[in-house]
Amino acid sequence: MSARIISIANQKGGVGKTATTTNLGASLYGLGHRVLVVDMDPQGNLSASFGGQPQVQTTIADALLDRAVPVPLVPVYSEGEARLDLVPATVTLATAEAALMNKLGREFRLRDALGTIADRYDFILIDTPPSLGLLTINSLVAAQLVVVPTEARFFSLQGLKMLQESIDEILYINPNLRILGILLSKFDRRLREEQQVASYLRGNWGDLVFDTSVGTNSKILEAASAGVPLVELNGSQRATDTYRSLAKEVLARV
Repeated sequence: MSARIISIANQKGGVGKTATTTNLGASLYGLGHRVLVVDMDPQGNLSASFGGQPQVQTTIADALLDRAVPVPLVPVYSEGEARLDLVPATVTLATAEAALMNKLGREFRLRDALGTIADRYDFILIDTPPSLGLLTINSLVAAQLVVVPTEARFFSLQGLKMLQESIDEILYINPNLRILGILLSKFDRRLREEQQVASYLRGNWGDLVFDTSVGTNSKILEAASAGVPLVELNGSQRATDTYRSLAKEVLARV
């Protein structure tokens, strides 16, 4: 059975896409699944979240530009049947995005590349850049599902609206794409505005909003700075439990 492919997307930056991809991936692995995380952001933050820029000869950029290049897989964790692998990216991905504009089937390059390895995994999570460029389009075309992290701020709702419009466009070439859930990220329950936005989101999007929300937590930033998932950071049990709860919700929805 091929993997469930989930893009973690929002056209607004700073909403926690990379933290979500990193820690949801690690949580799914911890629950016994075979997981692949794919870095589609030229900033390479997802790659850095698993121990820094790995020393590899090829990255996702090479596989996108040349169909003959296999998808580079960097093993991160493995225990029994469960494993977590990384497809790394570096800043060269930005150059590759420009070069892709002249390639035939440019919107389908990631879908085709992942199709060669999808049967090895239960879940493939794609970390996307904060824009609707060709890299994000590739990520949405390759996916069946989208998880949308968003801050509970009124100005963040615009990013959510823009993403919905983008998904409506992508449906022309990927009619099976759907939003799996909206994740309240960096949520501070003490702030009235954030409580109001959370209420607005649940009122307008209903069950699409995950029951689990990720609160503000310094351990999430600390883990990212240390280049490790939360599960490896001392004193991060509360945040780790949050992402484990999210992983269980994802499993229930797919």
